[in-house]
Amino acid sequence: MARDYYGILGVAKGASDQEIKRAYRKKARELHPDVNPGEEDKFKEVSTAYEVLTDPEKRRIVDAGGDPLAGPGQGGFSGGFGSGGLGDVFEAFFGSGGGGGFGGGFGSGRGPRSRVQPGEPALVAVELDLEECAAGVNKEITVDTAILCDLCKGSGTHDDSKPISCDTCKGQGEIQAVQRSFLGQVMTVRECPTCHGVGEVIPDPCRKCGGDGRVRSRRTMTVKIPAGIENGMRVRLSGQGEVGPGGGPAGDLYVEVTERQHEIFVRDKDDLHCTVRVPIADAALGNEIDVATILDGTARVTIAPGTQPGHVVKVRGQGMPHLNTGVRGTLHAHLEVVVPTKLDSAQTEALTRFREASHEQPEIVSSATGAAAGGLFSRLRNAFAGR
Repeated sequence: MARDYYGILGVAKGASDQEIKRAYRKKARELHPDVNPGEEDKFKEVSTAYEVLTDPEKRRIVDAGGDPLAGPGQGGFSGGFGSGGLGDVFEAFFGSGGGGGFGGGFGSGRGPRSRVQPGEPALVAVELDLEECAAGVNKEITVDTAILCDLCKGSGTHDDSKPISCDTCKGQGEIQAVQRSFLGQVMTVRECPTCHGVGEVIPDPCRKCGGDGRVRSRRTMTVKIPAGIENGMRVRLSGQGEVGPGGGPAGDLYVEVTERQHEIFVRDKDDLHCTVRVPIADAALGNEIDVATILDGTARVTIAPGTQPGHVVKVRGQGMPHLNTGVRGTLHAHLEVVVPTKLDSAQTEALTRFREASHEQPEIVSSATGAAAGGLFSRLRNAFAGR
C-alpha cells in the first residue's frame, strides 16, 4: 500500500508548496532527535515525505495513487535531506538564518507577533423537522463563545495601564540558546515563554478578562434557515463566531442542520417517498385518492384499474424545494395492495362469485416469466445477483 505522504506532514492533498514547507518546518522542530531523543524514525519519515512532495515528478506519482519510493533500494533521504538540500533542514529546525560553526550570527527574522489575533470559527447543531426544512424557518439558537471584553474593550489592560516590553526577550518575542547537536554547536531560536511571542507583557491586566481581551458568554440569537436545506448542511453567519485573542476580529459561526426522521416521508435529496395502502378493490377497479404532501395538504392520485403491488405513482412538484432554485422535486407514492384478513358473509360471497367467474388458477411460473412479471423469483434473483 502506498504511504500517505500528505498525512505524514498533516496537510491536505491539494496543499501548496508553501503549506507543505511550513508543515515540514513544524514537524521537523518537534521530532528532531536533539529535541526528542528516540524520534529518529519519525524525523526521517517526515523528511522523506517532504522530499517526495517537493519533487514535482514524485508528487505526481503520489497523486496518482502510487509510491515513488516503493521500488527496491529506494527510500530515505536520497542522499540529500529533501529537494531543498541541507539548507531546508536548517530553516525547518533553526529558523531562516545560519548557525553555529556554519557561519555568522543567527536570527529567525520573524520578530514579535501581534497580540491581536483573528478568532476561531464556532459550530452549533440544530435539529429540524422535515416540514421546517421544506418551508424554511427562523430558528432561535444558543451560542457559547468568546466575546469582546466590555470592560477593557479588548486591550487586556486595567484602566489606563499599558503593556510593557518583555524583559526575557527584550521585546523580540523569541529567545536564543546555544545547543549541541549532531551538526556541532548551533544557535536555536524559540518562542519566548514569558510573553508567548508577543514581545510585551501586561503588568496590570484587566480584572474581568485577565488580559486576554475577551470573555466567555452565552447568548441567544435567531438564524434564518432557508427552505430546502438538507441534513448535514451548514448555514454560515459571518463574524458571529469566537472573538480572537486581544480582541481580534471574530470568526464565523456555522449552524449545522440535523434532519429528524419523518413518520411518513423518506427524503432523497429533493424527492420524497411514502407508502400508500390501497384496498384490493381499488387496485382492481381503479380509483382516485388523496395523498398527504409535505407543504400543500393533500394531492389527488389516480390508481389505474389493475394496479399491482409495488406500483409507484409519481406526483411532480410535491417533493422538497431545491435549496437554490426553489423548484420542488417529485413525490413517489409506493402502492401497497391490502388483502383483507377477515371477510363478512357478503364479502366472502362476492369474492367467491368473482373467483368462479374469472376461471383463474394458481400456477408456478418459470424464471423467465417471473423476471418479466417482476415477481418474487425475479426480485430474489436480482437481490442475490447484486451481492
